[in-house]
Amino acid sequence: MTEGEHHPVVKLAKEAVESYIRRGKMPKPRELTPEMKERAGVFVSLHKHGQLRGCIGTFEPAKDSVAEEIIANAISSSTMDPRFPPVTASELDDLDYSVDILTAPEPVADLSQLDPKEYGVIVESGWKRGLLLPDLEGVDSVEEQIAICRLKAGISASEPLNLYSFQVRRFK
Repeated sequence: MTEGEHHPVVKLAKEAVESYIRRGKMPKPRELTPEMKERAGVFVSLHKHGQLRGCIGTFEPAKDSVAEEIIANAISSSTMDPRFPPVTASELDDLDYSVDILTAPEPVADLSQLDPKEYGVIVESGWKRGLLLPDLEGVDSVEEQIAICRLKAGISASEPLNLYSFQVRRFK
């Protein structure tokens, strides 16, 4: 790929958002790369001028393929992230896309098994779950990862946790 050219999974996320915002239509993936044929959880992150503009994903596969996960989560990231208003057509040229394809979550027995640069974290207490992707700017310790996950999930510091880790293949 040349400079400025994006991986097909990123192109699919961009195409999904632009098609939905401009025409109200969900695209059908045409050329499926090997990654797109798999089943996995997927997160799609949108950034505008370096700032987060939307991020929605699935812990585990909810669709029949990664391609379908990308389309659904890209559209949700642009229209349903409760932290932001829906993306408008005038913003589309300013967006950058990142797609994370997750490995299956693995139980964590000890915090020494975690590394915030390499592993994402899922915290679970009862029915409440929170997830934080790995290698995020400003998150430098396992303790920070877990604290952010607890906050996202509404789990207090006194509640017991089940911890899971996962890795991602990140495409930009």
